[in-house]
Amino acid sequence: MGYRNLMIENPCKLSLKDEQLIIEAGLTNRVPIEDINSMLIEHQQVTITACVLNKLTKNGVCVFICDEKHIPSGVLMGLDSHSRKLKIFENQISMTKPQLKRIWQEIIVQKIINQASVLKILDIEGYAELNTLSKRVYSGDTTNVEATAASFYFKRLFGEHFARGDAIIINGALNYGYAILRGLIARTLVVYGFEPCMGICHHNQLNAFNLADDLIECYRPVIDLYVAENIDSEEEVLTPKMKRALYNLINMDVLSDGQYHTVSYAIERTIQSLSKIYLEKKGHIKCCEIIPLSLHEYE
Repeated sequence: MGYRNLMIENPCKLSLKDEQLIIEAGLTNRVPIEDINSMLIEHQQVTITACVLNKLTKNGVCVFICDEKHIPSGVLMGLDSHSRKLKIFENQISMTKPQLKRIWQEIIVQKIINQASVLKILDIEGYAELNTLSKRVYSGDTTNVEATAASFYFKRLFGEHFARGDAIIINGALNYGYAILRGLIARTLVVYGFEPCMGICHHNQLNAFNLADDLIECYRPVIDLYVAENIDSEEEVLTPKMKRALYNLINMDVLSDGQYHTVSYAIERTIQSLSKIYLEKKGHIKCCEIIPLSLHEYE
């Protein structure tokens, strides 16, 4: 997979030549297809050829499409990205409920620990309480500790009167960042041969990305941390600068199995570990650990 994440926010024409993406908007820019990890098409007046779309999907590039409000509304993924898709599918459907409940427990434990880390990084009280809650998560989170932790966490992070359903800029920023992560996770699941609609805990028959909605949980605090640090609640709309920064969070460092990796690559490692669990019916999922936001430096 590539390492560059492109955001197309102005009218332009996208075409293909010599294995490079050609971006024509007055000036012409060229980007090698093999270098591209994802591309966000935010502007409604972008012209792109079917040839480009075909090349991007064959190279595993995650292509996000935004609606008229500049919010990610869809993601384009290839269909033939894994050579043994049937084998992976068989592994998915052969997982038992106890096995799935154990994986969900690990995800939620790490999610709550990451929420605690966000409060600690921001020097907000409540870190110890969340760490204590993380130790009370049973297999399958049957007592719904996740919801208790979330209510406590968001009120500490954004104030006692904050509610996730409110039409405010904080929620707009969170939703924008979550949508990017969700699409990236869904794309990576497809690359590794998974059927994204078959979740671990999420089982909505109308949701094509139940598994992505499971795996995103421990990554959400990356978005929360940025929004709490950088988005002013008095702002009325998300600016292009804010959107670029939210999109760029997939290039920030997190810890994955004790190593520094970008969010993007940590997601891949999480899915690699899930694939191994499904194959061997044992092992632990590699969830990310939150650290202060820092752009990854490539050697």
